[in-house]
Amino acid sequence: MALIKSISGIRGTIGGQVGQSLTPVDIVRFTAAFGTWAISKSTQSTPKKVVIGRDGRISGEMVQGLVISTLNALGIDVIDLDLSTTPTVEMAVLFNQADGGIILTASHNPKEWNALKLLNNKGEFINAEEGAAILEMAAKDSYSFAPVDKLGTYTIDTTALQKHIDAILSHPLVDVAAITNAQFKIVIDAINSTGAIAVPALLAALGLKDFVVLNGEVNGQFAHNPEPLPQHLRELCNEVNKKKADLGIAVDPDVDRLCFVCEDGSLFGEEYTLVAVADYILKHKKGNTVSNLSSTRALKDVTLKHEGVYTPSAVGEVNVVEKMKATHAVIGGEGNGGIIVPELHYGRDALIGIALFLSHLAHEKKSVRQLRSLYPNYFMSKNKIELEAGVDVKKVFAHIQKKYKKNPINTEDGLKIEFDNDWVHLRTSNTENIIRIYAESSFETTADNIAMRLMQDIREAMSPR
Repeated sequence: MALIKSISGIRGTIGGQVGQSLTPVDIVRFTAAFGTWAISKSTQSTPKKVVIGRDGRISGEMVQGLVISTLNALGIDVIDLDLSTTPTVEMAVLFNQADGGIILTASHNPKEWNALKLLNNKGEFINAEEGAAILEMAAKDSYSFAPVDKLGTYTIDTTALQKHIDAILSHPLVDVAAITNAQFKIVIDAINSTGAIAVPALLAALGLKDFVVLNGEVNGQFAHNPEPLPQHLRELCNEVNKKKADLGIAVDPDVDRLCFVCEDGSLFGEEYTLVAVADYILKHKKGNTVSNLSSTRALKDVTLKHEGVYTPSAVGEVNVVEKMKATHAVIGGEGNGGIIVPELHYGRDALIGIALFLSHLAHEKKSVRQLRSLYPNYFMSKNKIELEAGVDVKKVFAHIQKKYKKNPINTEDGLKIEFDNDWVHLRTSNTENIIRIYAESSFETTADNIAMRLMQDIREAMSPR
């Protein structure tokens, strides 16, 4: 069992002991701390409001009930989107002028996990300072509940997804007419979650009729590991080929990550989701871009081609957003298929990503495979190592930094080591007890070899001496 308390929320496995996994007690405690923080930050004299929504996982209704009751007990009015997506909840905070939001999703984690992802009154993830304050409140049980005549209210909002889609259709670079005329044939892997609701609704609004949904029953019984990585998308690749579709679309359970499959069943590459969308936007709107340190350098190449400035950030949506605001970026995101379009909202959004990608594809009049060939061909090797109990990660990283002291090293977020035109990024995960190892090169075997070498270095550093 696991419980991870981070600045961005609380994530854990369902069941087990209090404080060691995501139990009802932990859910109530953390929700109460967030609600208390939201009340303290509110500038509105009207009753406080928080928007919530959940993905399709099995524990969703249980967690939902606890969160609603806790917020109501604090005197907060709850606007419940029920089954929804992370970007829809983010936008609904703005639609409703709410004081914050909570998304009940463990994102790409397996079905036994759930989480509370916390939003401020702008519909953006809370920052490090805010997260630390909420963690401290939860640790000290520093909250006070409302008397019976001041309990909060509960409202179900069934309009948020349509408002979200309408906003996407209104984006100046979403070309509905071009997409409708193209009449793409599409296969979607909705991984038994809310993508099965949101993606078909978007495609229909874009004028498309020929699409098939795989794993479309929203029951949280994920048909495969829900992280949209190549090894988990074989069914989608096969179906695209079998049905002679123009492309395949895969999202994660809360629909903030996006990747595509080419017409021949090959993968477009989740790293290239952001690259392709950025290329389309930069063709029509000059500006800067941001992605995190673990993302492909292809975004930098495309940005420079369009005479923009590329800036890297620490991993994490809140860090990307901070750099985007500082550099006035017109597009940003993460190499895991996370697209952030500030004209819509500052949050990763697979739905706007789909609409912009299809607009790009329709304008280029190329196959998806041909579109992919327009971009630099880098190979990313993504790996992870489980952290053993008692391991001091700082000492591990210090050992590796010393070993590679002659190479350029960035320590903004873990360790990023440059090897001429190649690189490797080592960092601890915010959501799992692991070290992630991402390596990139122009050659697949080189990227794999760099990753394997660093994984061996990590194991040696963790071994008792």
